Amino acid sequence: MTRALLVIDMQRGFDDLAFWGPTANPECERHVGALIDAWCRDGEPIVLVRHDSASPASPLHPDAEGNGLVEAVAAAPAALVVSKNVNSAFYGDPDLHAWLQENGIRELVICGIQTNMCVETTARMAGNLGYEVTVVLDATRTFDLSGEIAGLGTVTRTAAELMASTAVVLQQGGFARIAATADLI
Repeated sequence: MTRALLVIDMQRGFDDLAFWGPTANPECERHVGALIDAWCRDGEPIVLVRHDSASPASPLHPDAEGNGLVEAVAAAPAALVVSKNVNSAFYGDPDLHAWLQENGIRELVICGIQTNMCVETTARMAGNLGYEVTVVLDATRTFDLSGEIAGLGTVTRTAAELMASTAVVLQQGGFARIAATADLI
């Protein structure tokens, strides 16, 4: 066993579009389910990551109903479940890096939510730690983002633009290979 599927933050709270705003890639959950099925069929390990927000107002707070994993992911036979409250799955509990090392896993296939936040941060760290990383872009999704940026004013990006930017930065920056679900199943 040298490869694992990392499923990041596929939680019901991300369906709250009144909280998160417009999203892209409505096929994300279906693609994540297909990856889980392929990993189960091949007997490869699946790591589930859950974001436990420290903010009581967040749909991802541990006391919120939205903290739970979506149905297709909750039923997955997880070799490891990591709880985190920051962007990187490598700063969760239990220690993801230690578990991967103990199990001889050198390749990570990453999917989940949000493409430009927790997926990207985890992929960057994995690449820096020496793992061979693949991000399955069509098995991720994110949300429109807007903010005041010093020297730029208001910057707004759609979810689709953020997904494309993440893909080009990860791939061209040498952090990860970008793939589609069909490439891996």
